[in-house]
Amino acid sequence: MNKKSLLFVFFSDTFGRFYCYLFFFPNCKLIYLSRKSTTAWFDMDDDQDPDLLLTGGRAWPWDNANREVRSLGLYRNDAGQFVDVTQGSGFPQDAYVMGPAIGDVDGDGDLDVFLSCLGQDRLLLNEGGTFSEVPNAGGTAGPEEAWSSSSGFFDYDRDGDLDLFVCRYVQWSRTIDMELAFTLNGTDRAYGPPTNYQGAHCRLFENDGSGTFRDVSAERGIEVVNPATGLPLGKALALTICDFDRDGWLDVMVANDTVQNFMFHNQEGTFVEIGASSGVAFDRLGASTGAMGIDVSEPRGDARLAIAVANFANEASSLYAAEDPDHPLRFTDMSGAEGLGTPSRQRLSFGLCFFDVDMDGREDLLQINGHLEEEIAEVQASQSYRQPAQLFWNCGHDAKRCLALAPNESIGDLANPLVGRGAGFADFDGDGDLDLAVAQAGAPAVIYRNDFPSAASLRVLPKVSDQPGMAIGAEVTLTVDGLTRRSRISPTRSYLTQVPAEAWFGLGRPSTSGTGTVSWIGGKTTSFTFDGAGTVIVRPE
Repeated sequence: MNKKSLLFVFFSDTFGRFYCYLFFFPNCKLIYLSRKSTTAWFDMDDDQDPDLLLTGGRAWPWDNANREVRSLGLYRNDAGQFVDVTQGSGFPQDAYVMGPAIGDVDGDGDLDVFLSCLGQDRLLLNEGGTFSEVPNAGGTAGPEEAWSSSSGFFDYDRDGDLDLFVCRYVQWSRTIDMELAFTLNGTDRAYGPPTNYQGAHCRLFENDGSGTFRDVSAERGIEVVNPATGLPLGKALALTICDFDRDGWLDVMVANDTVQNFMFHNQEGTFVEIGASSGVAFDRLGASTGAMGIDVSEPRGDARLAIAVANFANEASSLYAAEDPDHPLRFTDMSGAEGLGTPSRQRLSFGLCFFDVDMDGREDLLQINGHLEEEIAEVQASQSYRQPAQLFWNCGHDAKRCLALAPNESIGDLANPLVGRGAGFADFDGDGDLDLAVAQAGAPAVIYRNDFPSAASLRVLPKVSDQPGMAIGAEVTLTVDGLTRRSRISPTRSYLTQVPAEAWFGLGRPSTSGTGTVSWIGGKTTSFTFDGAGTVIVRPE
């Protein structure tokens, strides 16, 4: 086989573990996809299987490296095999892309893509699997000097269409960076901490229904200033979108790097920032953290939500758990008490997501790790550039500690060190369990296939043709053998990552039957029944 037809994407198999292999695919070649590629799973061609978008950077104007560099790669899933369809797809190759957001912004039934960038952001409309870039990103492009990070579509005002939240990181320029001259060992260049840069306001864009957006950040309460300076307080890297108090209006939590996290409580279309009063702004010691990846689940299965946040090296990952269902906006950092704190402290964590690895009905927690600095071991013996992932098994509602770190020998190639960044899950091979795509810095993305031959699962796929805003944020409730479980429809996960807009439930037995309900954004509910494992498509009544 010609070496130019290799795609360096890795897979896995075996029972109960994740393994990776090098696969050979037609129409694919090795392309350098930047130092910080990220991942998005989405069904671009509406054929009921997830395709893969890998995003990253481009060559700097001052970079004289002799290599082909492209901003992203688009791979169509053909029955578990991937074909590179980037050429002719309409995606730009001249952007320094941080991460995508996926959603049907113009209501035509196809999934569109927003690209958050260093520089002007991009919006691409899906026209039957081919994408067309919208000039000025439909009103969301932003200034040339902006640095957008994670982003997500959701219907903040409940008018049926998808609006857009964009995290902004810091005000950066090469001139400032070179003047500060960061170094670890006195010789080599190093990354500078965000404490040396001014923060930036996140942005909220309102959709007029056609895919044209208007910036409503200031009037809707998204701009948070430092009371001491009057300057933007946030240094946002990731967000999660969830109706935390189940009042029918979607809220937003933002993970900020080295400053307090934000909790934007949606009060009928206007947001109030309540991070400090809700208990999610700081860690259990009252300190800000280097927060990156973020996700939400109900790990004890008792209607109390918990928010996990991946933090910097020598900082434990946070697990903000709601105190009780009657006070859903009061959280306590239970990282140590629930088994996450000590094992996560030494790692530098980026990607973080809840999903049911073994389909036992409980969502586990995956944490993807990797340092910023290749030379970190020279100055910190406890650190390494490449770090293994960490998988925390969910021990169940009656366990003393909800999460337990799985030993390396039980997780296959997830234990192999890498320079991990974003991580997202999807069932790319259609076998009923959730596989992984993991981005690396300065190396190819890695895909891990998860094989559980006896796994029985139910996939709930919401379909809304005329009001796409109803699906994202919807809560799916499943009742099996008298036990109630809940999951939410949220493509925006982890760090700079998107996953399919669907819910997964482990059933235990392939013949299990039961009932379920989808509570849509806007107040409607739809009931459904299922008889055995498989996929249930639910449409509003």
